[in-house]
Amino acid sequence: MTTDKPKEILWHHLPLDKVFDEVKSSDKGLSQEEAKKRLEKYGLNELPKKKRLPKLGILFSQFKSVLVYILLIAGFISLAMGERVDSYVIFFAVLINVVVGYVQENKAQNELEKLRQIVVPKARIIRAGIQEEIEAKYLAPGDILVLEAGDKVTADARIISCKELEVNEAVLTGESAPINKEATDLEKGVVLAERRNMVYQGAQVTRGRAKAVIIATALETQIGKIASLLKETEDRATPLQKKLNTFSKHLGMTILVLSFFILILGLISGRDFITMFNTAVAVAVSAIPEGLAVAVTVILAIGMRNILKKQALVRKLVAAETLGSTTVICTDKTGTITEGEMRVTQIVTDSYNIDVSLNPSQAAAAGIKEVWQLLKISMLCNDAVIQNEDKELRNWQIIGSSTEKALLLAGAQIGIKRKDLEKENPRLDEIVFQSDRKYMMTLNKFDGKQNLVLVKGAPEIILESSGQVLIGEKPVKIYSDKRKELQNKYEALSKNGLRTLAFAYKPVSSNTKELDNMPDVLTDLIMVGFVGIKDPLRADVKETLEAIKRAGLQSVIITGDNKITAKAIASELGIETNDKTILDGEQMLKMNDQELTEKVKDIKIYARVMPKDKLRIVHAWQKRGAVVAMTGDGINDAPALKKADIGIALGSGTEVAKETADLVLLNDSFSTIVAAIEQGRIIYDNIKKVILYLLSDCFTEVIVVFGSLFFGLPLPLLPTQILWVNLVDDTAPALALTIDPEEKEVMNEPPQEKEKPILDFERRLLIGVISFVTASFILAAFYYFWYIFNNLELARTVSFTILGLSTLLYVFSCRSLRHSIFHHQFFQNKHLISAVFLGIIMQLAAIYLPPLQHVFKTVPLGWNEWTIVLGACACIIIIIELIKWIFIARHKHS
Repeated sequence: MTTDKPKEILWHHLPLDKVFDEVKSSDKGLSQEEAKKRLEKYGLNELPKKKRLPKLGILFSQFKSVLVYILLIAGFISLAMGERVDSYVIFFAVLINVVVGYVQENKAQNELEKLRQIVVPKARIIRAGIQEEIEAKYLAPGDILVLEAGDKVTADARIISCKELEVNEAVLTGESAPINKEATDLEKGVVLAERRNMVYQGAQVTRGRAKAVIIATALETQIGKIASLLKETEDRATPLQKKLNTFSKHLGMTILVLSFFILILGLISGRDFITMFNTAVAVAVSAIPEGLAVAVTVILAIGMRNILKKQALVRKLVAAETLGSTTVICTDKTGTITEGEMRVTQIVTDSYNIDVSLNPSQAAAAGIKEVWQLLKISMLCNDAVIQNEDKELRNWQIIGSSTEKALLLAGAQIGIKRKDLEKENPRLDEIVFQSDRKYMMTLNKFDGKQNLVLVKGAPEIILESSGQVLIGEKPVKIYSDKRKELQNKYEALSKNGLRTLAFAYKPVSSNTKELDNMPDVLTDLIMVGFVGIKDPLRADVKETLEAIKRAGLQSVIITGDNKITAKAIASELGIETNDKTILDGEQMLKMNDQELTEKVKDIKIYARVMPKDKLRIVHAWQKRGAVVAMTGDGINDAPALKKADIGIALGSGTEVAKETADLVLLNDSFSTIVAAIEQGRIIYDNIKKVILYLLSDCFTEVIVVFGSLFFGLPLPLLPTQILWVNLVDDTAPALALTIDPEEKEVMNEPPQEKEKPILDFERRLLIGVISFVTASFILAAFYYFWYIFNNLELARTVSFTILGLSTLLYVFSCRSLRHSIFHHQFFQNKHLISAVFLGIIMQLAAIYLPPLQHVFKTVPLGWNEWTIVLGACACIIIIIELIKWIFIARHKHS
């Protein structure tokens, strides 16, 4: 969109006259006629609207699940066979899933529309040599932008001329410090974050003014390319969705095969086709755990609620579980592990080295004159403006560069009032900061006898210009040893990744009113000290990273800062790094995707990273089989947030980031991620508990029917009895399992492997053991009462009771594979106790209440029958616990 040529142009590298040639413009801008032609050719300077998925499309997308397909087929078969109650229950389970999914996903369609809000409505431009203001959407390549402090840049442009220009490009680079800009040519390989002769759409001008020629609009801007990345990035199925689909396919195939064998076995045994077909279909329907889809939905919904209590909002239902499967967390530095605001963290004078981040009022409490003087200079030699100084410090609105904001706040924190200071020492003259001279100077009134020259700037410039250093209240001459000592002090700050400034002053005659008339103005200064400024870490970051490590996750830090700052951050976090564990954007450019995939496992910190780089990092980890979480708060993070298996945005972040993310941290606390991951693992645990419980019962029923046919017995269980157990006995305990409290080991174990099935070997084995053992006791008891007592109704009642009661009791064994039923806080889940108690009452009602006896063809049981029923249930529980004991012992040994 930028030129007639399809090739990519290195705008930062071209000489300015070549830039004008490429865009076919001049410093007078385009003519109105030419601007109109270009708008027709390139389109408006706005991002295209994303086509919204219609509500019906969202609704139908909820049916894209193998488990839902199986349930629908079972429901229609049941309806065709006249089993209306069974079919209604199945359809109701599907309805719950559809409604919940529809409500959640209807809120997630605004990523590109939010990006449109970045473009400010108006822009000042020069056309045909005349300055005018137009709507930003009418900007065209070749227009000349006019920028001043406070403006948002409305298109990508190459700087023609500028004065003291500083631009905050955190929206693109993630680096919170403003960038000094200048009109100069740069080398080819300079990364975007260091292109000092360019300004980019969405960035904020914090200081100075400039003219720039537009080289890209709309989707061709860097912001536009991010919009394209969002559009190109496909939504990914979560690990849970994939595993449930695989599980459902296997379950459906297993049920189909078993039903076919039941039909064949019945026909071989001489039974008529219609009876056996109906029996096979009934078994198939009963074997499908109707409550599973409902239980999974309830577990996810409860998990979302619990995560919300931890101050995190899950925007997509299945994302709640994905947290528990996460193996890698890619963390954006600025605003995520840091506060996103520049702060003075270190004050160094000749005699003191104060960590202001630990105690902002420490300098004032100690009464340190040097520090007091330094902060006074930092507030007077400062162009930032406090709009509401009368309000509390935390509510201040400050206009200016982030560095000068930090200096104002540092002074205010120890009790210096800017308004009073300026009243006592009004500014008489100034020399504004320029990148070539690297200092700012003001002339301030002091008393009737003298004025003061106040200076702040690059430490090497200020120290070289100083002849004395302030010690206490007295200036002392700087000798070579002292000069070297002071040099070591500011170099130590720089090596720690701090933006370092020096402060000095010089008394002059009260007759001095202008700095330009002073000879040797930058000589014989009195050095006061240095400050180190940075975007500080959030208070809970170190502990959070330790918790992430204990949970078996790998954390990766991504920043737009340079390698020196990245290493300093790593050191502060206690992360050991070397050249092999830090990678910058320039090095990444030289790697193909395969090389990056090989190397990504060793990299702990990425520096000078751009949006496309973040996407590559996430993709490389995913190619290695990782479940990737990506945190961020800026527009530059949005594509990677969407690409990741789970995107995590800060509540204070941009709307784009929040709309794209799956999880939003409402309190901006990095530690909330750990709490959310814990809830995700609890969700996954509880889903496995419900599957273990429901499948054990369903396959017990299948084996009972299959066994009776195999041994030539009458059916031990009637369809109505099976339906009663499935809907009445099982449902309440299964739902109670959805809110089972967490086990203490949940955050001390590695995350679930991505390719590992939702049911591991131990759970599959346990389902087989429970089903086979329970079915064996049912068949044995049925044969005993049917053959010995020749009483079919009594035999079926005993079988029905063993099935119902055993499922109500072994639910406690299904609560944990890490602990025995006797050591797992038996009464902790009060809802489960109530559900089991209710189930027992309902089971007794089916046996002893005459109306229900008629429906279920049951007869009252006596003490002899109850002895066998309870004995069978006890044996089933003991066998289950023995198998679990073997599992527990094996894990302890390994």
